[in-house]
Amino acid sequence: MAIVQPKSQRWRLLAAHIFLLSLCAAVVFPFLVVLSVSLRPGNFASGSLIPSSISLEHWRYVLGMPYLGVDGKTVTPDLPVLGWLWNSIKVAAASACVTLLLSTTASFALARMKFRGRQQLMTGLMLMQMFPAVLALVAIYAIFDRIGSAFPAIGLNTHASLVLAYSGGIAMHVWTLKGYYDTLPGEIEEAARVDGATPWQAFWRVLLPMALPILVVVFMLAFIGAIIEYPVASVLLSQQDQLTLAVGSKLFVQEHNFHWGDFAAAAILSGLPITVVFLLAQRWMIAGLAAGGVKG
Repeated sequence: MAIVQPKSQRWRLLAAHIFLLSLCAAVVFPFLVVLSVSLRPGNFASGSLIPSSISLEHWRYVLGMPYLGVDGKTVTPDLPVLGWLWNSIKVAAASACVTLLLSTTASFALARMKFRGRQQLMTGLMLMQMFPAVLALVAIYAIFDRIGSAFPAIGLNTHASLVLAYSGGIAMHVWTLKGYYDTLPGEIEEAARVDGATPWQAFWRVLLPMALPILVVVFMLAFIGAIIEYPVASVLLSQQDQLTLAVGSKLFVQEHNFHWGDFAAAAILSGLPITVVFLLAQRWMIAGLAAGGVKG
């Protein structure tokens, strides 16, 4: 039997579709503008959304391929954009792995173990989320400057220092994982112990496989946060070959020297690793995002 909807319901449905289409257009339009700038000849930010002529000179530049300039001479790229992209991927993947390792074990301790100061520690982690890392830039620089004098491998201008700095921001991920662990009944681990499993085996072989969706989400959030981060990376890294793409792209828009086309191509290139991570993680992403905010 067909269900006849009232006219008011149909108008609401139409308004909802119009709103969603408008929202999608608002999200996609900036990307189209950046893509258009990357395909225009010359380095101009203003112009038509649809270029009158298509030029790949900016893409050849960021990919490290020589191209013909406006004067007919061969131009050789002088900035290692692909090297910066690899640095960004390497730092983001390493910091995401370290963040996942630390937050997984810390959240398990807070969710399952009872010890003195547990509630105060959880409150402290919550308060830490209120202060952005940019407020501690001076302290971060001073700390790694002193550490580098004793251990140069994790001092300034090293990717290890950046990974270590990013790994300190695990407070949000600890709370997210703890909320997920709270949804899992403790009887599952108790049953594993009855079957002869040690506490570590119960955690590794029983709990973690059940928490795979939220683990993927935490890795994805940590990866994206690290690959697009600018303030901390700009303070710790200064050598050109060590820069991440977020910091290196600043060289395209120096004073009196605005290479908007090259900057636009590098910006789109920086989104490729994030897109790949989303495609690989979409299978678990929805379930993990929903489960991390539920308790009880």
